[in-house]
Amino acid sequence: MILVWDPLCFLLFAVVVLVLRPLGVLLSTYHSELNLREKIFISWIGPRGIVAAGVASLFGFKLQEEGIPGAEYITPLVFLIVLGTVLLNASTARPLAYLLKVTLPASNGILIVGANRAARVIASYLQANDRHVVLVDNNPSNVNKAQQMGLEALQINVFAEDLEQHIELLDIGYLIAMTANHDVNLFVVEKYKDVFGELGTFRLLSPEEMKIDEAYRPSQGIFSYTDDYLNLNEVARDNPEIHELPLVNSEQLDVLLKEFHRDERIPLFIKHPDGFLDIIPKDPSHLPIDQGGYSLVYMGKSLSQGSRKFTEA
Repeated sequence: MILVWDPLCFLLFAVVVLVLRPLGVLLSTYHSELNLREKIFISWIGPRGIVAAGVASLFGFKLQEEGIPGAEYITPLVFLIVLGTVLLNASTARPLAYLLKVTLPASNGILIVGANRAARVIASYLQANDRHVVLVDNNPSNVNKAQQMGLEALQINVFAEDLEQHIELLDIGYLIAMTANHDVNLFVVEKYKDVFGELGTFRLLSPEEMKIDEAYRPSQGIFSYTDDYLNLNEVARDNPEIHELPLVNSEQLDVLLKEFHRDERIPLFIKHPDGFLDIIPKDPSHLPIDQGGYSLVYMGKSLSQGSRKFTEA
């Protein structure tokens, strides 16, 4: 107890946290691309761990056996630093990250599993709207076509490989599984729902699900309640265009969604006034369309002039 309250202990703790750790980080990142704020943050979040405690205990006991003066202080001092840095970093890391502005912005990136024609057209639109889009597919031809369009695409077998090994998922907020294989779509959504959350993983309806009454279809996690893989790719083949139609009110949206069932048009997103893209939910009535500034994003034949158009290269 006397050792813990000795001012020299706190001085040693301060030297480790405020001098030695920052100095080591600055030297090791001298030619890196990290800015000063990032280096300061890394310097701060440097808790000592079990390795330091284990080594200190071993050497402390050995030195005590050799009769070295002061050896009995090594182990408690190291444990003081371990506990102190863990508690200090755990309680201050988040506020410091916000203060230094080193936190990631909102995760608006989109990971699309499947690089088929419809996926490529949708990805082109998303990328043109400043979204970070990554497509993954086991088919090298699909991946090559996506890359030729300037899209980020990787050849990955989602059954055999983990996406985290190939893709930085920190800025990816949503996953859309839109392969031709319903089992693959289900597998991917189930595997990564803990990463993206149940509200961040979406898949296509299977042909069997398309046949059942809409009331009995899944209430969430579906990308397009109106069309399946076959419909999406037929429209993408015949009319690989994506358009934005300004909405006046919720009634107009409801009418359009019903009309699109009979036309060669597929509704994809609701674009908010601030540019945010919302996947159309099963019941879009809660969206504040009446406030103005919203648009319906759809693929297929244009309903009006001046639409934005995205096609395969």
